[in-house]
Amino acid sequence: MMKSLLIKVLLGTGILFICSTLLPAQTQPTATDEKMAELTPPPSDKTLLDMLYAGGWAMIPLGVLSVGTLGFAVFNFVAIRRKNFIDEAVIEELDVAVSQMDIEKAHSICRDNPGPVTNTFNYGLDQVQKGSFVPDAVEKAFENATSKELAGPYIIVNYLSIIAALSPMVGLLGTVSGMVKAFNSIAAQGMGKPELLADNISEALITTAAGMTIAIPAMFFFFYFRNRYGKIVAEVNLVLGRLYGDLMRAGHILDR
Repeated sequence: MMKSLLIKVLLGTGILFICSTLLPAQTQPTATDEKMAELTPPPSDKTLLDMLYAGGWAMIPLGVLSVGTLGFAVFNFVAIRRKNFIDEAVIEELDVAVSQMDIEKAHSICRDNPGPVTNTFNYGLDQVQKGSFVPDAVEKAFENATSKELAGPYIIVNYLSIIAALSPMVGLLGTVSGMVKAFNSIAAQGMGKPELLADNISEALITTAAGMTIAIPAMFFFFYFRNRYGKIVAEVNLVLGRLYGDLMRAGHILDR
């Protein structure tokens, strides 16, 4: 379910980004200014698509990274929430079932309410069998299941860190490319056509600005969601610790 949500969010942000590039930033100049606009078109007349073209090839990967930043941020706002990890009503049901040594009912509750806590607890329940209760096996199952269940969401959070690291590097690469073109223009035609030199320098500056513009919010969201997820994981571990204690007591009784 989380994977399908992530795909929908990324597709939605991609479509939004493409549509936004086709919209002009402002209206076209009036008829009285038409002659001057033809000579020196003001920058405000450019659409985002024009800016992307001016930035050269580096704007393509930067555009993908910007869509990824927005998509992962929206997804994490939806996914990294306490209620998606801890359902108090389900935890209470599990507490009651385990306290009454009703392991089958606890299994059923976990199966009917999939989530990080219930999935992890269900692994432990698999180790509790009448006449063969092994505390070490239960503890090992909890450790393995906890690592598996809690690692997945953090991978999505970590993608923001990757984008924050890559964006300035891609922007810098575009800057180098633009400056190389500028010096090639000077070598081929001298300083007689400054407009060619200006286009290449513009390409260099646009890619640098775009890379930093993507990296700064990506890094902010990474630290925000990392801290948010850390608090949720701490609560999940507390809940699992309580359930584990109940399971240990129930298991010892079953093992008698």
